[in-house]
Parts: sequence; structure tokens; C-alpha cells
Amino acid sequence: MAINPDSYVIDISDGIVLIKNQNTTIGYCRFTSSGDIEYIYVNLAYRRQGYGSILLNEVKKITGKIGAIHDPISPLGAEFFKGLGIK
Repeated sequence: MAINPDSYVIDISDGIVLIKNQNTTIGYCRFTSSGDIEYIYVNLAYRRQGYGSILLNEVKKITGKIGAIHDPISPLGAEFFKGLGIK
């Protein structure tokens, strides 16, 4: 089931991409100007639905690439990045 783009809003400011709906923050990603991912988080209730990929796609639009993934990386995060062919 695809995520309806009308069901969320993306805010971008100073190295942070935030995705939210009318009720809660769904997730966010902190990144550097070179595309390094310093931190990514998706609310437990919204995991495995594609929001992490949406966050990374926004970073890629802004910086032109996805750079290094900074530690620490959780086991679930490692699985997520591996599935995308990153790191």
C-alpha cells in the first residue's frame, strides 16, 4: 500500500528534514551539506511503511547524494540501509 502524499507534510530547515501529519511527528533526518546522514528516526507506529526512504530522498534532493551514515546505527537501521544498498 502506497503512502498518500496528502497524508503528511515535509519541513526542511538547517540540515533537518521533518515529516509529520496533523497529529504527530512521523520522523526526521539530520544531515550535513555533503549528504552525510547524522541521524534518522521514524516513529515506531510508522516504521516499515516507506517514511525512512522519503526522508532520504529529500536529503538526496537537497544535497545531490546520500553520503556516509554516521554511527551509532541500530540493528534495524543497519537493515534499512543495507536494503537500500547503502553502507
